[in-house]
Amino acid sequence: QVQLVESGGGLVQPGGSLRLSCAASGSIFSINAMGWYRQAPGEERELVATITSGDSTNYADSVKGRFTISRDNAKNTVYLQMNSLKPEDTAVYYCNAEGRTRMRQSYNAWGQGTQVTVSS
Repeated sequence: QVQLVESGGGLVQPGGSLRLSCAASGSIFSINAMGWYRQAPGEERELVATITSGDSTNYADSVKGRFTISRDNAKNTVYLQMNSLKPEDTAVYYCNAEGRTRMRQSYNAWGQGTQVTVSS
């Protein structure tokens, strides 16, 4: 089993910044890719950003230039630095990781979600 624990959400004013963290633990042999997704009320979950084990990144067009994803492989942790936040960034943000367990089984794990609210 692989567990993901997110932190760093909260309430911020438009134009402000937040940094999300997500730490993976459990029976981890490898983490190939980690990412952040978000889901606003009444909307489907959407990709925000992903990063591979080789540090290749991918961003949704709506966050390019404002958000930065990074990872610390030694800590099995992924970060999302969010700058110039807008009200439309308000959502529950979910961490995702995929890879192989120590038993060499593939996994695709999700965190419990952390609320980000951008409002004045």
